Amino acid sequence: MIRLLTHRLRRADLIALDAALAAALIAICWYAASERPASGSPAEPAWLSVLAGLLVGAPVAARRRWPVAVAVTVSAAGNLAVLTGIVPDYASGGPAVAIATALYIVGVTVPPRRSVATLAGCLVTTTAALIAVDSTGAVTEIAFFCLVVAGAWLLGWLVRERRAYAAQAAEEFAQRAVTDERLRIAREMHDIVAHSMSLIAVKAAVGNHVAEASPAQAREALAVIEATSRGALVEMRRALGVLRQDAEYAPAPGLTELTALADQAAAGGVDVDLDVDGRAELPEAVGLSVYRIVQEALTNVVKHAAPARCRVAVTVHSGEVSIDVTDEGGPVEAPAPAGHGLIGIRERVAMYGGEFAAGPRPEGGFRVRARLPYGSVA
Repeated sequence: MIRLLTHRLRRADLIALDAALAAALIAICWYAASERPASGSPAEPAWLSVLAGLLVGAPVAARRRWPVAVAVTVSAAGNLAVLTGIVPDYASGGPAVAIATALYIVGVTVPPRRSVATLAGCLVTTTAALIAVDSTGAVTEIAFFCLVVAGAWLLGWLVRERRAYAAQAAEEFAQRAVTDERLRIAREMHDIVAHSMSLIAVKAAVGNHVAEASPAQAREALAVIEATSRGALVEMRRALGVLRQDAEYAPAPGLTELTALADQAAAGGVDVDLDVDGRAELPEAVGLSVYRIVQEALTNVVKHAAPARCRVAVTVHSGEVSIDVTDEGGPVEAPAPAGHGLIGIRERVAMYGGEFAAGPRPEGGFRVRARLPYGSVA
C-alpha cells in the first residue's frame, strides 16, 4: 500500500487495482440484482444474481487491455440484466457504475473517434433498455445514468488531453534543451577557435617574416604556436566532452585563468594590464562566461589593433561581475559590423539578464563592457 501511494504505479500495479475494482463491482452488481422492494428476497435463484454480478463487474479487470471490448461487454450485460428484470430499473445504479468505470479508460486510452462512438453506443443502448422496462418512470434513471457515465468518460478524456499536453510540453522542453546545448557548444567552439587561430596566425606571420633574419624569434613564434594549439585542443575536448558519456570533466576556466589569457595576448603583440578586483567564489558557469567574454575581447584586440595596449578590469561585487576591456588602438573611421564574437558575448550576458555595450571610443581604440548580475540565478 505504501508503494501505491509514494511511487509511480507500474502496469502490474494498475492491473491489480483493476482486479480489486472488478471484485467490488461484482459485489455491487450482485447486491443490485438481489434487491427487491417488498420482501427483500430475490425472485430468481441466488446463483442468477451472482452470475449477473459476475457478467457486469468481472470484465472491468481487463479494461486496460481491451478498453472498447470491455465497455461494450459491460454495457450489454448491464442492459440484459435490466431487460430481464434480474436487476430492477430502480437499482440500475450498480450496472451504471460498472459501465462508467469501463468508459473512463476508453476516454483515457482510445482515439477520439472510437472513444466517442463507444460512449454514444453505451448511452443509446442503455437508455433504450431503461425505456423498454419502464417508459413512464425512467426519466430519473436515465438522467442518473447519463450523468454518471458521461461524467466518467469526460474525466477520462480530460486526463488524456492533460497527458498529451504534458508530453508535448516535455518534448518541446527537450528540443529547447538540445538547441540551447548546441548553441552553447557553438559559442564555446567559436571562442576557442577564434582566439587560438588569431594568435596562431599572428605568430605564424611573425615567424615567416623573421625566419631567415632571426631564427631565434622564429623559434619563439613556433613555441607560442605549439603551446596555443595544444591549449586549444584541450579546451575543445572539454567543450565536446559533454557529448560522450565516458568523458573526463576538467574544471572550466574562470577568473584564475585570466592571467594565462593576458600572457597569450602579450604573445600576439598586445600589452595587457589585467586588474581583477574581488575574489568572491563565483559559480562555475559565471566564471566561464567571464573568461569567454574577456577571451573574445582580447581576440578582437589581437586581430584588429595589435600591437597595442589594453586594459582589462574585472570587478566582482556581491552577486554581480563587471567586465571592462579597453584597448588603445588607432582611431576607427567607421564602426565595424558586429561579428559572431560580439554576438556570442551579447548572448552570454543575456543569459543573466545583464548589460552589454561595445564600440569604438572617440579618442581611439575600442571598448567592451559587460555586467553579469548572477546573484538571482546562481
